[in-house]
Amino acid sequence: MGSVADKIAKKILSSRGSKVVDLAGWREGRKMAVEAGFDDDGQTLGKFAGLEPCHSLYAMGQNVASLMAETVSGMREAKGYVRIAGNAEDEYMPSGPPMSPLTVSYFTMWALFDVRFGSSRETMGSCILRIAPEFDSPSWLMDAIERMQQSRMGFYVHCGSEGDGVLLREVGTREVVSCRVPAGYEGSDGEVWFVRLLPPPHGLCRHHIVFITPYVIRDYPERAFVDYLERELARMKAKKPPRADDAHAHLMKYGPDPNHWNEYIFCAYSGHRREAIFLTGIPDIRQSLPHASAYR
Repeated sequence: MGSVADKIAKKILSSRGSKVVDLAGWREGRKMAVEAGFDDDGQTLGKFAGLEPCHSLYAMGQNVASLMAETVSGMREAKGYVRIAGNAEDEYMPSGPPMSPLTVSYFTMWALFDVRFGSSRETMGSCILRIAPEFDSPSWLMDAIERMQQSRMGFYVHCGSEGDGVLLREVGTREVVSCRVPAGYEGSDGEVWFVRLLPPPHGLCRHHIVFITPYVIRDYPERAFVDYLERELARMKAKKPPRADDAHAHLMKYGPDPNHWNEYIFCAYSGHRREAIFLTGIPDIRQSLPHASAYR
């Protein structure tokens, strides 16, 4: 039968010379990528929209992926995706505080790379990765989208700074990585952040990238999140063990349900400033979440 991505790829490829599928978004995305000024390894380091060079490669990749996703979203095979992402957009109105604690950057990454649909449980990112080589897309773009597809949200402990980087360690682990925070938030030792990290895109970049505005959790220490994750993983295992080698990574990427992390951000919001958004509470302790209610 083939995967949903295979079916979408076959339909798009067979429609190149017809109007069965509107390929305008796909062609515009590829054109934008070709004209971006990055070489095959993404090492031109040209700036995109005034961003820091290493961040700019991922920002461009996200923009191109969004354009390409417009084509896929209009296809019958992606109706499950449209339902999940569309309902979430209506529910959480992503824009950024004070309108919504779900920022556009957070929501776009979730919609492109974490929302699974179809019988083969594809994401929009996996569909793009299946189709893009057929359109001779630049290798740097494929690499960037692959890294974004593999990325996920995570709870991290602030471990100080080193040069121009912030040191973060995922809760319950020992590995510390140096990160650039394009949003400009420096934070302080011991804070727990809820963020999506992207690895250095190439050898000239020394830091991971905190790709979204940091969600900084107030009043709860690392231990509270270690305990929470243990409870959540136990519930997942009892209900239906994930088909993944790393159950923790599966939980942080997909949640127990598609809107799990969206709902947490929405219910835990406690304030913001330009460089950071503040949350409080533990996802499965409803009385700890300021905007949780019986209705939600």
